[in-house]
Amino acid sequence: MENKELIELKAKAAEELNLILVDDYHLEKTDKRLNVYAFEIINNPDDHNLYEILALKRFFHFLDKYIFKINEVKAFIVFYESLKFSGMKGRRRYKMTPVQVFQFANILGFYLDEQHRLIRDALLFVPRKFSKTTSVASLAIYDLLFGDMNAQAYVAANSYTQAQICFSEIKGILKCLDKRLKHFKINREKITNLKRGSFAQCLASDAETLDGLNASLNIIDEYSQARDSKLKDVLTSSMGVRINPLTIVITTASDKPDCPFRTDILDPYKSVLRGELENDRIFASIFEPDVDDAEDDPHTWKKVQPHLGITVQADFYENEYKKALMSADDMLAFRTKQLNLFVQPADKVWITSKEIEELYNNTELSKATATVPAMVAVDLSVCDDFSAVSYNLYNKLTRSFFIYTDFYFPMDALERHPNRELYQKWIDKGFLKLLPGKVINYEMIANDIFKHGSYMNILQIGYDPYKSKEFVNTIDAFQFGHSNPIPQTYGNFTSGVESMEIAVHTKKVSFYPNPIIAWCFGNCIIDEDKMENRKPLKQSHLLKIDGAITSIMTLMEFDDYKQKVKI
Repeated sequence: MENKELIELKAKAAEELNLILVDDYHLEKTDKRLNVYAFEIINNPDDHNLYEILALKRFFHFLDKYIFKINEVKAFIVFYESLKFSGMKGRRRYKMTPVQVFQFANILGFYLDEQHRLIRDALLFVPRKFSKTTSVASLAIYDLLFGDMNAQAYVAANSYTQAQICFSEIKGILKCLDKRLKHFKINREKITNLKRGSFAQCLASDAETLDGLNASLNIIDEYSQARDSKLKDVLTSSMGVRINPLTIVITTASDKPDCPFRTDILDPYKSVLRGELENDRIFASIFEPDVDDAEDDPHTWKKVQPHLGITVQADFYENEYKKALMSADDMLAFRTKQLNLFVQPADKVWITSKEIEELYNNTELSKATATVPAMVAVDLSVCDDFSAVSYNLYNKLTRSFFIYTDFYFPMDALERHPNRELYQKWIDKGFLKLLPGKVINYEMIANDIFKHGSYMNILQIGYDPYKSKEFVNTIDAFQFGHSNPIPQTYGNFTSGVESMEIAVHTKKVSFYPNPIIAWCFGNCIIDEDKMENRKPLKQSHLLKIDGAITSIMTLMEFDDYKQKVKI
């Protein structure tokens, strides 16, 4: 959704909440903190983000639609507040905050019938120091003590060290409950309830080595750091026989905007809260700034971190922001870990994915005519990755450019590729074209260019002379277009980089809405040689920039062509 639409949606949701007769629901029968939380949001919507408001609205809708078991929620609160959690002064009991009462009431309170709980997947997307990891440890202990006789609770994370944070908390709490360990067997990676046959286990291993699981509870910690969803998929797929399985993802944002957490969980869950998708089996508690919030505003900090002044010192955000002004690395940490935003490193990003997405234009390439001047540029792989072909159409009236890019990938290279999961999603949605065989079929790409050339005036086809001899021979065989070698040197690319910057910032260029093009631009860093010539480079070998390179090459072709022929 556009920023304006999100602002309007928040205003509308706040108005609708204000019409709800909260007192008629008698939330105090469950816990008076539910009332406190509800009225705080209703009376002060500006202090809460869009998704917190939508989650509360959804809570009242569920109260009308499903069974709400007050005693289940009350029992868990009493249990939680009897546990001794780690803290600055050693282990001690803590009272739930109103937002925690709301979170656990949603997760554990709603039922489809007397036996089956409504929520099967939960998300706590909150900034660092919210106490999410330690508080969720209570769910594992609850499952060990009161779940199925053979309950299996798993704590998983992207690294063993991270998984051990939550798991160590579970062990510490249980040692307080059973100091002589008469009822539990505890080792480094597993806790067993000797009487019930239930256990909790710490996992951070290759998903392919795991089998025979029968999970009743999965806690997935810091999922935004995960490169793929294999471990989570193995755990959730093992829950089929459980009556009330629960998977809870707890995480803070990261500098990986294309992580599976964001694409598979955060974005779809936001769509559910906005009413665009329907899935009553999930719960999402999302804390982040609204689209119009300033990063340096204490009001924003309080909105993002509801435990400011509780589990987080009152001056923590102010001090962290002052530190963030000192370096790009610190600012990145502040934005991702304290503001809970997905942000790429500011000192590496050239043109962000978001900037490209804001220039999306849904015009179909086939609507072009033979009078429209166009440039084509190709960046070809052989067998290990995708190839890109960009078509840049120039509008003489508006003096603007429209860039459409096709992406290709060899089918036999997909199975073992590190980016397989991401590429497969793009293939399924038609954004990435899968070509048969182990290597890129240049003739099929040339055929596509020939097809597109039937309804536009292609002036030149640019290519990297270092690795395109076979492709050029194929193009020449088609007797189509003027092939144009573009050396990939720093000096040669400087003008194209500057042209792209000007075109993006003045909005004189638009892009067909293929997410791969935004991904490619977001992966670019601009490197300078000692002569201050500039060229895009990729941040790592797993990140690709082919679509950005071909887009720049088409602008370079237009710049070069204008010097020869007036268009």
